[in-house]
Amino acid sequence: MDTKFARRTERIGSTTCSYWRAGRCNRNPCRFLHIETPSLPAACGYGNTAYSYGKKPHSSSENTPKYGSKKALLGDNGDRGDATRVAKAFKKSSPRICKYWINNNCVHGEQCLYLHSWFRGDGFSTVTKLHEHKKVITGIALPVGSDKLYSGSTDGTVRIWDCHTGQCAKVINLGAEVTSLISEGSWIFVGLQNAVKAWNIQTMSEFTLDGPKDRVLAMTVGNNTLFACAEDGVIFAWRGSSKADSPFELVASLTGHTKAVVCLAVGCKMLYSGSMDQSIKVWDMDTLQCTMTLNDHTDIVTSLICWDQYLLSSSSDRTIKVWACIEAGSLEVIYTHTEENGVVSLFGMPDAEGKPILFSSCRDNSVHMYELPSFSERGRLFAKKDVALIELGPGGLFFTGDESGLLMVWKWLEVPMVASS
Repeated sequence: MDTKFARRTERIGSTTCSYWRAGRCNRNPCRFLHIETPSLPAACGYGNTAYSYGKKPHSSSENTPKYGSKKALLGDNGDRGDATRVAKAFKKSSPRICKYWINNNCVHGEQCLYLHSWFRGDGFSTVTKLHEHKKVITGIALPVGSDKLYSGSTDGTVRIWDCHTGQCAKVINLGAEVTSLISEGSWIFVGLQNAVKAWNIQTMSEFTLDGPKDRVLAMTVGNNTLFACAEDGVIFAWRGSSKADSPFELVASLTGHTKAVVCLAVGCKMLYSGSMDQSIKVWDMDTLQCTMTLNDHTDIVTSLICWDQYLLSSSSDRTIKVWACIEAGSLEVIYTHTEENGVVSLFGMPDAEGKPILFSSCRDNSVHMYELPSFSERGRLFAKKDVALIELGPGGLFFTGDESGLLMVWKWLEVPMVASS
């Protein structure tokens, strides 16, 4: 009988009170623990615990120093105990940003297990945060010679930002989702449902380019041609015109994809298109004919960039593929990099020292930075939601726009610095 009672008492003494977890235990003393049982997952995550919500864990026994007591955490010599050392080690290695800190309501301060910084790495820093868009940022453009930054969003607006003050100088309400936005010379092109708006920022003239029968998801310019891809899988091409009513003339509709085309890139006198049909098509920009189809991805092709003689593609299948011309103009994959999550978009630029850096935005609200060609990780940028696009600016500046509407301004630093908020 005594043995059974001892076993039952030992079992109760190592169990956490379920009512205490819910914040409504009224027993004093309580025969169950008012503290989480020590385990690595509990120390590393934001579980449904009192510690997670900023309450101090406490034990019903003051005589025995359990994991919730100050003596157990600090040790008899005043040194930090194992639990704190594990937490600090995890915080240093954790690549995740604190979701509560992002919203200015983390209660753990320096004891938080997650990063309180918008980035991790050296050689770059945040300049400012512009958060006036209400939905996904779908385009960022800084026209050459202009001191205004343009951003478009699915909230139906284009915002014009003063680069000197960082303030929003003007809001253009288009009454429909802005699904893409780019600039070329003095022109701003805005992709909408069934049309592309063309604004000349020097002459203040505006034109509507008809042709698309669905949402315009991406645009690019090459060979004096504006290409715009639509949700119905068709790519439209406009070239300069001498007509008085419009300086642009629709010259072709490129068909071949069976689902929506979501990304475009221009390089080596070719147009590349990535689609939800999991394929990449290569188009000759002189003849506007498809010359080949690439089928190595197993999910949506989300982004394409041309870098020197290489084509880089990303996909929701969690891979980045590097393509090169092997023989007779054919493209083959020469390297595949795998991420832990699906890839949203790619962008490439040199850092302050001229080293090529690839930005890979993933479905974990972060952007991984890799040095090429080694793919060694250089650092990470973080956002409230997935970063939909990245754009290069002057003087070492670059911009990121995420799906929450947050526009971040970053800057390469000539002297590497330690990450800070």
